[in-house]
Order: sequence, then structure tokens, then C-alpha cells
Amino acid sequence: MIKKGNAMTIAANGRNHFVIRGALMAAQRANAAILLEIAKSEGGRSAYCPVNYWNIARQVDAVVNELGITVPVAIHADHYGIKSDKDVEEARVEIPTMFEAGMTSIAIDASHMPDQENLLANLALHAYLPDWAGYETEIGEIKGTLGLSTPDEALFLIQGLNANDIFPDWIALNNGTTHGIEQSDEGIQVPLTAQIHEALAKYNVSGAQHGTSGNNSERLRCIVQETHTTKANVATALQMISWGVKVNDFGNAILDEGGEFVKMPDAGMSEEMWREMVAYAKVQDIKGGNYKKLNLPFENKLLAQPIEIRERMAKGVEDFVYGLLTRVFNAQDTASLALEAILEAGSYDLGPKGTRIEDPTQWTEARIHERAEGLDSDKGPAGDFDD
Repeated sequence: MIKKGNAMTIAANGRNHFVIRGALMAAQRANAAILLEIAKSEGGRSAYCPVNYWNIARQVDAVVNELGITVPVAIHADHYGIKSDKDVEEARVEIPTMFEAGMTSIAIDASHMPDQENLLANLALHAYLPDWAGYETEIGEIKGTLGLSTPDEALFLIQGLNANDIFPDWIALNNGTTHGIEQSDEGIQVPLTAQIHEALAKYNVSGAQHGTSGNNSERLRCIVQETHTTKANVATALQMISWGVKVNDFGNAILDEGGEFVKMPDAGMSEEMWREMVAYAKVQDIKGGNYKKLNLPFENKLLAQPIEIRERMAKGVEDFVYGLLTRVFNAQDTASLALEAILEAGSYDLGPKGTRIEDPTQWTEARIHERAEGLDSDKGPAGDFDD
């Protein structure tokens, strides 16, 4: 993406098998390098999706071979959430198992904790990543307009990592968006994002845009053109499209007068299956964005539908992702650039994007705590902002 300039690609959250198929077909059609990912809430040990940290690589590999996909594909563990010292200890065991299962990059997300604890958790866990692995870090939970990230917070995290010879590929921010379907017209705050990315420019870390679903195409084009973002996460929109739920041009689900999702009769799952899913949701009191919790109980039922139904589920995702890659993200033909980079390096490991600039003696654990006291940080309200 950097080589092409003003380009970012999709990191498609493969909540079901149809999203995986559709995203891969779109990438091949656009000749674009992409990522397939799943987050801890979606696919960790308490998953609400059938696709998880330990089977996503196998599923992607199977589809790549079945369909003859030739573009470079990365497998990303998104939002590997860390909220306590206990989580850090569990992660020391769990993270290696994910890479053993085929993961190629990870987002260590300790943004739920104070800035110094976020940095220290990243320092502690980076040692458990393979040397070649892609690495994303995060500053500020994704809370919409609450607790927005600041340049000082981002610099604190990236400088502390840099001093310890750790060079993230991406940083995610709370830059005004939300997980799930974007409900407000606020969405991504492009000037704030550009300001933070400019402050981090000399560290060669790119932006990862979370909460992309529902943001209008023009705002996303601005992110591509005006910031250093190279990775855009899309989850909810792809799930809805695979099911056949009616969405607008940028993936926001359209509701009827009663506030219910509108199922298109010629798209997604069969009408009979949709009625069964809606009835199940009502019995379980699952509404709105929590329809995501239907992925796990319904995956096998969806896979048991006739082939023409399954193919149109994947096709809907393909067409939407292809449109993002080519008309919004400027990612077309990045696959060729990625292959050239791999061949030039003689390896899938292209090495770190950054080099050490900061003085390690200024970033000991004691100094990290001292520096954190000087940060003016508003994390917004407490609550469960996982996704």
C-alpha cells in the first residue's frame, strides 16, 4: 500500500465462511493484497462466530487452493484484547498457539488499560510473536466520539516501543468511529487521524482504521488520501451482506418502519432460513447489532443450503468488497507490488518498517510510569467496548 501510495486494503472479518470466500474472490478480481481477520470477541475462547483464531488460516488456505487464488493474503488476529495482568499471563501461552495454527499478524490491544499499562503489556507480549509476524498496536478504545486519542498518547506508545526495538506495522486509534454499524454522521474524524499520523511519521508506522462499516465512501476516500492508513477493518457490513440484509452503498443496514432488518428475497440466505433466524433471535431476545451472535448457531445450517444459495451469499460479499478495493480504497493491482516486494526480499519476511530512534535509558519501566503521569489523557466512560 505504501509503495502504490494513497492506498489501503481491506481487513475482512471472516465471521462466516461466505465472507471468507467472497473477500478472497474480490481480492483476486481486483488483483489486490488483502487481510482476512477475526477478533478475540468474535473468534477467541468465548467466540460468537464459528470462524476462530485457530481455524481461520485453515479455512482461508482451503478456499485459496479451491478457487486458485494467487494474490498475497495475510491472516490477522484482530483485537487481541488485554485488560489485566491475568490476561497478559494467559496471552503468553495463547499467542504462540495462534501462530502455530497459521496466523501471520496480530493486534495486541491493551487500549482498555491506562497508557503506561498498555505500553508495558505490549512490551511483555511482543516477545511471544515470531520475528516475521505483522504487528498492530492500539491507543484508545473504539468508543465513537468519547475518549478520542491524542498525538501525545500515540507518541508515548510508539516511542516506548521504538526504544525497545519494537516497530509496529500499524497503530489503531479511537478517531471517532464505532464498532458495528456506524449510526451517527460523525464517523471517522479525518483531521484528527491525519494529525496523529503526521506526529508519528518518522517512526514509519501506518494506520489501521477500525469500525469502517457504515462510514460513507467519501469519508473513507479522505482517510486514504489524507492519512497514512493502509488497513481498514470491515466486519458487520460483510456479515449483513452475506446474509442478504438490505444495506446502503456503504454497508449500513436499512431498517423497516418497525426497526427490523430488511431481507432481500434474491440475495443471501434462503427466505426459509431467514425466517428461522429471525424467530430464533426473538426467542433469544437478540436484537440489532447483537445479530452477530447468530453466526455460531447458524453456520452449519447456512452451509447446508443448496449451492446456488451459498454461491449468492459469497457473491454479495465479493461485489461489495470489490467496490471498496477499487472505487474507494485504491487497492487494485497492489498484489503485483506485494509479489515484487516478496521476490526482492527473497522471503515473506520483509523486515521491520522502522529503526530505533529513541534512547532505551529513557524508557525503562520506572521512566515509563513517570512519563505517563505527564499525559493529559481522557479515556472516556468505562464500559464494554469489545468487538
